Amino acid sequence: AEPAIYHDDFCAEVEAQLAGVRAVFVWHNPIEGGRTRRVLDAMLRRVAARGVFVSAHPEVILRMGTKDVLVELRDLPFGSDAHRVESLEQLDLEVPSRLDTGPRVLKQHRGHSGIGVWRVERIDRETYTLRHAQRGSAEQRGSWDRVLEAMAPYFAAGGHVVDQPWQPRISEGMIRAYLVGDRVAGFGHQAINALYPAAARAQGEAEIPPEPGPRLYSGPDDPRFVDLRQHLEAEWVDQIRGALGLEVRELPVLWDADFFLGEREDADAAERYVLCEINVSSVAPFPDSAIAPLVEAARRELALGALTE
Repeated sequence: AEPAIYHDDFCAEVEAQLAGVRAVFVWHNPIEGGRTRRVLDAMLRRVAARGVFVSAHPEVILRMGTKDVLVELRDLPFGSDAHRVESLEQLDLEVPSRLDTGPRVLKQHRGHSGIGVWRVERIDRETYTLRHAQRGSAEQRGSWDRVLEAMAPYFAAGGHVVDQPWQPRISEGMIRAYLVGDRVAGFGHQAINALYPAAARAQGEAEIPPEPGPRLYSGPDDPRFVDLRQHLEAEWVDQIRGALGLEVRELPVLWDADFFLGEREDADAAERYVLCEINVSSVAPFPDSAIAPLVEAARRELALGALTE
């Protein structure tokens, strides 16, 4: 194995380096320093076309690694009432009526670290609260025009957002399941996450949410998440592949799915999980328990590649 450090400014040098390897595992944010993955993804497509195994392949990222996946999977057991919003005009027309049933979360279609993820709630006919999930953001209060102003940048240059219902049990934490191919390789649990409810403050003072806490990692046999692992390995990964048109070998060598706990009809009902997002572009850090499965996946891929040469 050898590292390949990437930047758009020396893309050609990295492409020449990748021409001499059998497989490439890619960790790179969808947005970094104001740049997108456009140049990188074009290069990785050329590398893959020459027979090098690339994971996650840019086409796979577009199918499962953007917020649009929430719309594609909305009818599966872990889905929610998610909608794709193509323009600021559509947001202005459709989202207010959905706010009648409770708060919503508006997410730009590609991003990371909470950038472009907003919680919006109607307080009364004239007042809304909105909060950005980016670290350090404080809750804001204003008119609907303030909401439109905050969301306008995400529609620039053909962008769009995904509208998803707020999950009231977010205060119980977020569970990240790490997968190597179609098998669970570990978990990460974060008790205080980006949109954790802000604490009530004195009248006139801003509500400032607590800083997100650490993500605590554990192996695939963590007893707290045994039912989630069973769902993923027995049903849900196959359902995801079927909905997105992916073969098992096309699944990223390392990816993760974030879940919140959903509302249950009664206390005795089985736990319900609601998909928050799927991360494919840059899954790091990850639990130590994923290292051995990742190495084994690399060995299998190299063996398969040798058989087809």
